[in-house]
Amino acid sequence: MQTQKNPRILVVTPEVTYLPDRMGSFSHYLTAKAGGLADVSAALVSALFEQGADVHVALPNYRAIFHDRLAPRLRKELSRFERKMPDDRIHLAEDRAFFYLNRVYATSGNENTKLALAFQREVINNIVARVQPDLIHCNDWMTGLIPAMSRKLGIPCLFTIHNIHTVKSTLAHIEDRGIDAAYFWQNLYYENMAYDYESTRENNPVDFLVSGVFAAHFVNTVSPTFLREIVDQRHSFIEAPLHRELANKWHAGCASGILNAPDPSFNPAKDKDIVRTYGPEDHAAGKVENKRYLQKRLGLAQDDQAALFFWPSRLDPVQKGCQLLADILYQVISTYWDRNLQIVFVANGPYQEYFKNIVAFHGFHQRVAVCDFDVRLEHLAYAASDFVMMPSLFEPCGLPQMIGAIYGALPVAHDTGGIHDTVSNLAVEKDTGNGFLFETFDAQGLFWAISEAMAFFGRPSAVKQKQVQRIMRESLAAFNHDVTARHYIELYEKMLKRPLIQ
Repeated sequence: MQTQKNPRILVVTPEVTYLPDRMGSFSHYLTAKAGGLADVSAALVSALFEQGADVHVALPNYRAIFHDRLAPRLRKELSRFERKMPDDRIHLAEDRAFFYLNRVYATSGNENTKLALAFQREVINNIVARVQPDLIHCNDWMTGLIPAMSRKLGIPCLFTIHNIHTVKSTLAHIEDRGIDAAYFWQNLYYENMAYDYESTRENNPVDFLVSGVFAAHFVNTVSPTFLREIVDQRHSFIEAPLHRELANKWHAGCASGILNAPDPSFNPAKDKDIVRTYGPEDHAAGKVENKRYLQKRLGLAQDDQAALFFWPSRLDPVQKGCQLLADILYQVISTYWDRNLQIVFVANGPYQEYFKNIVAFHGFHQRVAVCDFDVRLEHLAYAASDFVMMPSLFEPCGLPQMIGAIYGALPVAHDTGGIHDTVSNLAVEKDTGNGFLFETFDAQGLFWAISEAMAFFGRPSAVKQKQVQRIMRESLAAFNHDVTARHYIELYEKMLKRPLIQ
């Protein structure tokens, strides 16, 4: 009797943070990251591989990015490694479009369309035939044509939306780039109704992201609540075609939300970028030591008892709500002047100059520090702070509110999207909750949440320590890649109708 093989999964992603060493001789150096998609891809692939799943990865060959991570003496070895890739589990899409990039995405829309088509051409024409997967998992708009091919071939396909960016291109241009779109053109989503191939080919653009949703057998977003918000038309910036196709998938029982998780490097017990590591049991002493160091480094008033708020997200007024804090920054600092409330920004973005000007005008240099983004400083700020601010207008998932809770920095956040799925109001008497949520998106709503945080900060030390210890333990257990990967594995098994690992 022949033993049934594990189903073969092909994960198609334009970016990844890391891959398991045993997947290939140079897998450790194949790092290309622009955002959270890279972390999720890395976590999922690693969890699948470690559990014995037959998992393969398709990734653009960003030669310049990969080679920068290699010592010169290893580059010759990498060339040999690339030549033997067909026998490995990592499949690099080869095209000159990727070779000389120093970032995952280009700065222009036309160039990004070219990159997306080059990547998908290699996956469709070569990698799928080589791997012969039982299931294909595509991620974001750069893989949006592949589900149409997958449906035509009868291969189950999962399409994950990490962000709502998209590009459009005509069938003629897609075919000119080497993709036989005529084979699966009826499974693509067009700007206008497509009645026949010939009249559609030249003048009816294909929407990459919506095509991925339309053609995939199953779709997921990176938080359950954000998906429901789209289906319920809570966000005006979601274009009608994306809303319509996601709603169709939802009502057909073919859509779900799976939360992302922070990178494993965000753990105060193991973090090499902080002054003193700590866990739930000794968090109070650990935070004080990190706070002292951060205050001295940034020129803030030296005060162990100062409530320190950390802004970890880019200073973008479209999504992140930084304009709310700009409107009340003077009110916040002056209201809690005698308690030395302090705010640290480690973030770039258009509103950075606004905050610098407010600080300079009012002479708040010992209370507010506005810093450019820096990875080490970011880790230190999580370890030193008491609260993390996330007043986002919308949040597909959000990671800072999870990271903050892991470090014992409680979220002060707007109740939306992934924040709703990861933060609940702290109720000390019930030993429940992990942060402070405001529902109305305005400056006074944020001020109310900050006031609630300060009321908690004013409680006796024993009360605060008990709650922070609980929150850190619960967060470490809930917000990790093992949990995220388990949800994806369950979804794969649902789509395949059999276990992923025999």
